[in-house]
Order: sequence, then C-alpha cells, then structure tokens
Amino acid sequence: MKPTINMRQVEAFRAVMLAGTVVGAAKLLNVTQPGVSRTLGLLELRLGYALFERRGRRLYPTAEAEALYREVEQIYIGIERIGQVAQDIRYQRAGALRVATMPALAQWLVPTAISRFLADRPNVTAFVQSLPSRQIAEQVSTRQFDVGVVELPLTRPAIQIEPLEPVPTVAVMHAAHPLAAQSSISLKDLHGERMVLLSQHSYVRYQIDDAFSRLGVSPNVVIETPSSSIATALVAAGAGITLVSRWTAEPFASPSLAVRDVRETLASRYAFIYPEGISPGSLARAFAAELLALTREPTDC
Repeated sequence: MKPTINMRQVEAFRAVMLAGTVVGAAKLLNVTQPGVSRTLGLLELRLGYALFERRGRRLYPTAEAEALYREVEQIYIGIERIGQVAQDIRYQRAGALRVATMPALAQWLVPTAISRFLADRPNVTAFVQSLPSRQIAEQVSTRQFDVGVVELPLTRPAIQIEPLEPVPTVAVMHAAHPLAAQSSISLKDLHGERMVLLSQHSYVRYQIDDAFSRLGVSPNVVIETPSSSIATALVAAGAGITLVSRWTAEPFASPSLAVRDVRETLASRYAFIYPEGISPGSLARAFAAELLALTREPTDC
C-alpha cells in the first residue's frame, strides 16, 4: 500500500536535510526538538525505511533520503514560485489584461496608454481589440474582456459604467483651407462647406445636426461614414472638413492638417466599462489610470 504522509512530516524531513541536525531543524520550524524527532520517526515508520544514519548529534541522509529530498524540493520550488506570482499580481508585475476599444480611440489613445502601462510591467501581457461600442458592451458583460473603452450613451445589462470627462469636438481641415487661418471656428463658418460627417444613426451626428439646425447652417455633406477615424483620414486626403473629438484628431495632427477648436459647445462622451458583479482587477484599474493620465496631458492639436 502507498504510505500516508502529511505536509508536517515533509516539512520536518526537509528541515533536517537543510540543517543536518534535529536541533537545527527545530529552530528552522520554531518547534521543539522532541517534536521534530517524533515527526521524523513517524515518517520513517510510514515509509518503511530509514532516512538518516545517526552519528552523534548529526544525521546523515541515506540514498533513499537524497532521492526523496529531490522530489520534495520540487514542491517547495513550486510553492515559492506561487508566492512570487502572488506578489507580482499584487503589485501588478504579472498577469494578463484584455482590453476592447472603440475604433476612434484605437489609433492613438488606447495604444499609447497600453504601451505606457506595459513599460514597467515586463511580465504582464495584453490583448487589445477594436470593436463597436455596443459589441464591446456585450463582450464585457460576458467577461470576455476585463475593461472596455466605449462611447456614450450606452445601455447594456451586466456592465459597470464609469464615464470620462466630455471631450470637445474639433474641426479638422487642410492647413491650406481659408478657415485654417482662424484660431477657432464657429459652426456658422461651415455653411455651404464640403463636409465629411459621421453616419446619421450616431449620437454625435445627432448633436451636430441639431446644432446646425439651431444656427440655420446648411453644410454640403459629401461623405458619411460610421468611423470618425475614417472621416479624419478622408479629410487628410482632401475630401473636405470634418467634426470629430479631439482624441480622434490627435494622431492625424501634422503641418498639413489643421485642427481648430469649435466655439459652440459640442462634445463626445466616453466611458470605461467593466463586467458587473465583480470588482475591476488591479491591472484593469492601472490601465484606466494610465489612460486618464494621458488624456490630461497637453496635446499637439
């Protein structure tokens, strides 16, 4: 039959192997010397063979003890490794983070935040995917992602929503356009201008159309797209003027492309979302803090 041994016996055996004496083992374990002797004797009885030869006060391991010790050390190496991993997780030095972001923020903001987040966490890995906000909410709710960066408004059960500060809308145009000479523009300046705007089903487009209507402005909308990144790229290619959030415009900033503040109050609203019912992990929180810090830095726009 297989001998029945317990961790107390294994600990006593290992302590004797390390110390070479029962007295030394007792000090390592902070127990009495007779206690170690009894535990070691019981272990030898259970195993059916001697583990040590006793010469005076010293104990000399048998060949069987050396073979057993090699196996025991593998256990302790594993335990020490678990302890190290536990500390790494506590201090965000290890683990994996799954992030989903809407396409408009996948060009600059989220990649930059991820890069900074990983810079001093060499044992942390990340998986990043770009998806529409509603799809992100669906997959975060089923815990396929640890954190999502989405556009508001958004309703979805089983998610926690943490809104970010509103991001001002800016006008993007070629630097050679006459309006680029102004430090800021009014929506009234866009009357009759060739415009690249977001699709009409988006909330941002609803805000823009409502503002145009109140001001009596009729822009010449030549292209519509569901992606603000595509809209900005089209403007960079010479298609017209667009209105997007400052975060979307940032990666396109260049001497040939002008980004101008809009005098009227227009803004995009974003949020972090997490699975409902569980506290966001420390890695997800650390990433969110990195992204927030990035948004508060001065931009080139």
